[in-house]
Amino acid sequence: MKFSQFFIPTLKEVPSEAEIPSHSLALRAGLIRKVASGIYSFLPLGFRVLKKIEEIIRQEMNNSGAIELFLPVIQPSVLWEKSGRWKEYGPEMFRLKDRNKRDFCLGPTHEELITYLVYLDLKSYKNLPVNLYQIQVKFRDEMRPRYGLLRAREFIMKDAYSFCRNDGDLEVIYKKMYNAYCRILERIGLQYKVVEADTGLIGGSYSNEFIVLAENGEEKLVFCPECGYSANYEMSKSISETGKENKDNKINKWGDFIYPEQGDRCSNCGKELKIEKGIEVGHIFKLGDKYSEKMDARFLDVDGKLKPLVMGCYGIGVSRILAAAIEQLHDDKGIIWPPSIAPFTVNIIVTTEKNRELSKAGDMIYKTLKKLNVEVLYDDRDVSAGIKFKDSDLIGIPVRFILGRKFLDSRLIDVEYRKDCKRVELPVDSIPKFIKEFEAANSLKLPQNEQSKK
Repeated sequence: MKFSQFFIPTLKEVPSEAEIPSHSLALRAGLIRKVASGIYSFLPLGFRVLKKIEEIIRQEMNNSGAIELFLPVIQPSVLWEKSGRWKEYGPEMFRLKDRNKRDFCLGPTHEELITYLVYLDLKSYKNLPVNLYQIQVKFRDEMRPRYGLLRAREFIMKDAYSFCRNDGDLEVIYKKMYNAYCRILERIGLQYKVVEADTGLIGGSYSNEFIVLAENGEEKLVFCPECGYSANYEMSKSISETGKENKDNKINKWGDFIYPEQGDRCSNCGKELKIEKGIEVGHIFKLGDKYSEKMDARFLDVDGKLKPLVMGCYGIGVSRILAAAIEQLHDDKGIIWPPSIAPFTVNIIVTTEKNRELSKAGDMIYKTLKKLNVEVLYDDRDVSAGIKFKDSDLIGIPVRFILGRKFLDSRLIDVEYRKDCKRVELPVDSIPKFIKEFEAANSLKLPQNEQSKK
């Protein structure tokens, strides 16, 4: 794609509304634009990143045995009334009426609707287990939308729902989803932790959160580097030493406390705990029969008895991953995209379009990369080299090919890596080899049957 023919409206100044780096950089790099409070349009660069995140998620869901479908955004109130959540969910739910004054909502989640659909068609143990997923827009009327895509009122997520005969089958699918989420984040290239978490409004007996580590994250997590224990801050356990001064000798008392502090110790192994901040991008739940009992979603088991379906729920935020990736991977110049989700792989920069030889060389290299099926952005604008380099840093494309004086003197391309600013020289005839090696080195796809080591 040629820059002059694409739509990348970058901004020089930090927008006044931006509160954290991911919000500021998404706006400045031309990924998103605000429509209303907590509602954003995805511009072409942002849309390309979204599609790559979606595809990684889709591949891992399919490899895990989940089946994709697509559910409506608008849901009738009758389903939510049956589960008891129409009133329970509160003002965060967008509610509306049709022309016949019937109540509906814009779905913040889809437990009720998917349970109703499965109840209609899955009547026997012979049809179980099944795991269904969708990638869909969700709505939550946040009281205070902030941080750009991290706390928006409209957002994109993948949610999956499993239906089983018993807890044993649920455990099998739960582990598959756990491992699939680990592979998704590993393929994208993010540092993360998996923690025990509260089930909240979704409910159920057990849940895990997937937290991308980031200094500006709203979530706090506690983990032990020694034994691997980890939990959401509110769910964590620790052993704390408290001291009280008397005439006042120091008296030490040991006990279990809910909220740990830096320096507290692991209740499993006694080693010092670490407390870090992060962004929740995924949450998986063992729902059990919470929804199936209330909605009378039963199946005929092998013993001839009607039993409630045993459910699991598995959500991961597509638009949140985009923001979390920026929050974790950026510097003072701009975004540093991991190659797996970068909008383009290579950015060609010709230092001056007015030099005909350089311009012709840029066109030739652009065509070469296109033939190699490389996603390439060719900055062919008639602007200064300084502007091109600043926009390239801001957008965060992993590799840039620079054509300047060195190319005129010795036919060598300066190749610069966005991540560490490392530069190497590349002869034109070595481009195919370079691309092959770069793609191999940055291929994060794991074998289908490899288990996560997290």
